[in-house]
Amino acid sequence: MTSSKRVRPTEEIVEELRAALVGVGVVLPSLRVDPVTGVSDEPFALVALGRCNVGTAQKLTAVLRGAAAGGDA
Repeated sequence: MTSSKRVRPTEEIVEELRAALVGVGVVLPSLRVDPVTGVSDEPFALVALGRCNVGTAQKLTAVLRGAAAGGDA
């Protein structure tokens, strides 16, 4: 399997994740396909969630807690 066939589905997942996060008001600026695993022999590339500021981390925490509780954040 070529690296482009492995990375393409991962790129689609990253875009779906990005859209879902934006839908709940969270933006992870560094969200991307990890470039090292994207070209390695691993069957799937890793998703690099990247870095974010404290405000974004707090918002993400609130959204996840709300989802775990079955409600909106």
